[in-house]
Parts: sequence; C-alpha cells; structure tokens
Amino acid sequence: MKNEKNEKNEKYGKYGKDTFQNSHDSHSSHASHPLLPPRGDYRTLLSFQKAEVIYDITFRFAHKFLPKGDRTIDQMIQSARSGKKNLLEGSKAGLTSKETEIKLTNVARASLEELLDDYLDFLRARDMSIWDKNS
Repeated sequence: MKNEKNEKNEKYGKYGKDTFQNSHDSHSSHASHPLLPPRGDYRTLLSFQKAEVIYDITFRFAHKFLPKGDRTIDQMIQSARSGKKNLLEGSKAGLTSKETEIKLTNVARASLEELLDDYLDFLRARDMSIWDKNS
C-alpha cells in the first residue's frame, strides 16, 4: 500500500499541485495589456476601417482613371481587396492563433504596399508630381 505522500508525488510531482498553477499571476500586465489583445471584431480596428476606405477609393479610381481593359484595374482592386480581407481574416484568426494573425496582417500590409506602388507607377508614368508624405 502506498502512503499519502507518495500518492501526492505521483499525482502532482514533488512540488504539489498549487506550486505552478498560478505562476503567471505575478505578471498581471500580461492580462491587462497583452502584446496582441484578443480580437475578432475586425470592424473596430482602425487598420480595417482605413483598408475599407482604401478599397472603396481604389475601386472608383481604377474605373475612372485607367483605360478599360487595362489589367492594372483588376490588379489594383485585388490588392486593395486583399489588404482589407486579410485584416478581417487575421482578426478572426487571432482569437485562436496569434501567429496566424501576425502572418495575415503581414500579407495585408504587403498587399497594400503593392497597391501604393501601383499608385506611384500611375503618377510616374504620367509625369505627375509625387507629394512628400509630410506635405
């Protein structure tokens, strides 16, 4: 027959069941200010709101200022859409995987960078001035 002390060691290890149970409690800032707070409600994200406006403007711009049949129309709209949709998917995925949230956010950023480059190409090809960011 096993004694009570041996049963406790087999069940919880030599330190007992409560020793490590709340080991993160001393880091209360993790709970109140996590690096990536829980998301899911993507509509409240400023980045998503801006991406939605960028999509709307890009859709109108591409159809108004680019010639019909120009492949750039579809490319610009797709880049804007990808930026918006990857922020949405990243926000939803962030509820279960911060790694996936970060990856999808980076895909969104890359898509929007590609779109910015298309706008710069438009200006440069037409000898239009490119304004400084801070102007």
